[in-house]
Amino acid sequence: MSSSPPDTFLFRRPLPDDLEAAAHILAAEERGVRGESTWGVAETRDWWRWSNLDESWIVEADGDAVAFAALIDRGPTAVCWGSVEPGYEGRGLATELIRRTEQRARELGFGKVSVGMFAGNGAARRLFERLGFREARRFYRMQIELDAPPVPAELPDGITISAFRPEDARAFHGALHEAFADEWGYVPVGFEEWKQRRLEAPETDVSIWFIARAGEEIAGVLRGDPNHHGGGWIGALGVREPWRRRGIATALLEHSFAEYHRRGESHVGLGVDAQNPTGATRLYERAGMRVVTEYVVFEKELT
Repeated sequence: MSSSPPDTFLFRRPLPDDLEAAAHILAAEERGVRGESTWGVAETRDWWRWSNLDESWIVEADGDAVAFAALIDRGPTAVCWGSVEPGYEGRGLATELIRRTEQRARELGFGKVSVGMFAGNGAARRLFERLGFREARRFYRMQIELDAPPVPAELPDGITISAFRPEDARAFHGALHEAFADEWGYVPVGFEEWKQRRLEAPETDVSIWFIARAGEEIAGVLRGDPNHHGGGWIGALGVREPWRRRGIATALLEHSFAEYHRRGESHVGLGVDAQNPTGATRLYERAGMRVVTEYVVFEKELT
């Protein structure tokens, strides 16, 4: 693989409007690896919004975007996801994008940098390993087909499930923070930033956000997102420590499945850490979900 891209390529900073181009590049890469893709603007929008576009890159050839690298600040880690159009692979673009990202991460004082890839992309794996990265984590996209009306959720004793209300916002955010505090790579986000980036995002639909309550206490929360990978999507599901292992996560899942089925969705998906310490993968399998795709994260220490 060439280590220096030709001068005919233009490297520039992305704009918010480059979202569609980035989604197109990702979909092309996924088709090249897996033969098909469900990746689009909806699936890219969320982390594009969280990316620091002033420290990211778009690569153009003859005025068309053909590669990108988006950098997200995750506490001590500079998280980078990049992609190259299959027709431009092997021309040094990925190597140069990683070099620039790593250099800037060092300048900004990050302790490590991480990169991600679609599982099965052997060329990406070889490149990452050659550049000193090592596999750190795997993530699954899981899915359930809604061929028939889901069985109504069986609620644990003393638990009720209700829809999100505006006055629940701060408590909802707090419950998510508590539930995910021990997750790999988790970095807390303050309420005001979360409110701006998540609750007030134009595509947010709080009618598919649900809360499991034990009396007046929030025991667990589920954030649904519309129209991801061709169906319904569960963006976050968390149960607070005192209420775990009581079936609350399953009840929230089944409640969301029923709502998505009512809305005519053919399937529901979610993303999960393959090594989740709470056993989430097994829980989702028991709820009828299966793994459909896999992603791999590599890391490199910068100290």
